[in-house]
Amino acid sequence: MHLHILGICGTFMGGIAALARASGHKVTGCDRNVYPPMSTQLAALGIDLIEGYDADQLALEPDVFVIGNVLSRGNPLVEAILDSGRPYESGPGWLARNVLVDRWVLAVAGTHGKTTTSSLLTWILEHAGFDPGFLVGGVPVDFQVSARFGSGRHFVVEADEYDTAFFDKRAKFVHYRPRTAILNNLEHDHADIYSDVGAIQRQFHLLLRTMPGKGRLVVNARDRHLAEVLEMGCWTPVERFSLDPAVEADWQLVSGDAGYRHIEIRQGARSVGAIDWRMFGRHNAENALAAFVAARHAGVEEPVALDALARFGGVRRRLELRGNVDGILVYDDFAHHPTAISNTLDGVRRRQVNGRVIAVLEPRSNTMKLGAHKAALADSLRAADRVFIYQSPEVRWDVAEAMQPLGATAVVQTDLERLTAALAAEARPGDQLVLMSNGSFGGLHERLLAALRARAAPGRR
Repeated sequence: MHLHILGICGTFMGGIAALARASGHKVTGCDRNVYPPMSTQLAALGIDLIEGYDADQLALEPDVFVIGNVLSRGNPLVEAILDSGRPYESGPGWLARNVLVDRWVLAVAGTHGKTTTSSLLTWILEHAGFDPGFLVGGVPVDFQVSARFGSGRHFVVEADEYDTAFFDKRAKFVHYRPRTAILNNLEHDHADIYSDVGAIQRQFHLLLRTMPGKGRLVVNARDRHLAEVLEMGCWTPVERFSLDPAVEADWQLVSGDAGYRHIEIRQGARSVGAIDWRMFGRHNAENALAAFVAARHAGVEEPVALDALARFGGVRRRLELRGNVDGILVYDDFAHHPTAISNTLDGVRRRQVNGRVIAVLEPRSNTMKLGAHKAALADSLRAADRVFIYQSPEVRWDVAEAMQPLGATAVVQTDLERLTAALAAEARPGDQLVLMSNGSFGGLHERLLAALRARAAPGRR
């Protein structure tokens, strides 16, 4: 079968392309932004890419067009497909019908932590010898790819609540019908799709309605929005987890240090075991606990799961260290929601390094561009010693006004070159610079590291 994928350079649709190729299908695709690393990854798979969405792509005559949710009515290729009557479907729909059928699906849902938790869960299953398939919204260091078909029965999928396609406004995860599902947390996000938390809760309840009675829900016990979803009706056994000892839960995690580098998992009064691991921060410890409980339901023995956690290599763009110049650490992180920003900075702060934490943020998500989180943005950045915000032309609300509660701590820049120069001038040995964006940030990581190296070069005056 020949698939032509619209929006193929997105992480999810690129993963669909890789899975289809691994299944023996011919795959081509198109996108408006065809550039590395996704373009090179797809080229390595033998997938031809076309720049843009011209209607003449109908001449490829694929068996089906797989349309990503970035496409909408009015797009010339979409209109041509509809006018021609050619077969089309969504990425989640294709995945459900062609990959997830007859597999033990483990879905990871929530506003925050999906990619890390999915990667943790996949790695535990891999370490246990299950050879799972997976599709996640990032690149786990232990696999170096975002999707794999796998030969085993189990398949881990990052269960995004974003809408499926222009012709299917349900959340993507409604298609997946998991046997095991993690519900990490639930907050208002995707303001371009959902008007409020209640709208997202209704989508989460649709997910619950697809869960079998012999399945398992692994739920964050301290999240009241998830508790309200469960109260709407639940037909699947629930195991609750928490890092807060004051919250009643089936599973608890405690740490012997502020950075959560040494963690112990407990089931009631029973200590399952303790490990030292490479990750840091409360939010990552919470992700690990959720993945451990879900893997246990899938049949992984507890000592094996613990050993896997201790060996987990992390995820690219999730507090990924991009460089160290003269003791100045530059991190790349995907955080783009106030809670995720706060969690990321809290994790860095807990590393107990003597230098400053410098936050550098690009408000780039659709929700951020709409200004839906502007009232909460300053508070989310308070853990930083210095704050730099890049306001692109697409952000129409007054970022400087939103940063006023931070006073002189915060600086807003509208030019990347000036931002790079300001950061290079500000940074000093021992500082941790955390660059946060759900995009490429205009290559700021490389620009900044180059500027720091130039500053550190011998002979500089």
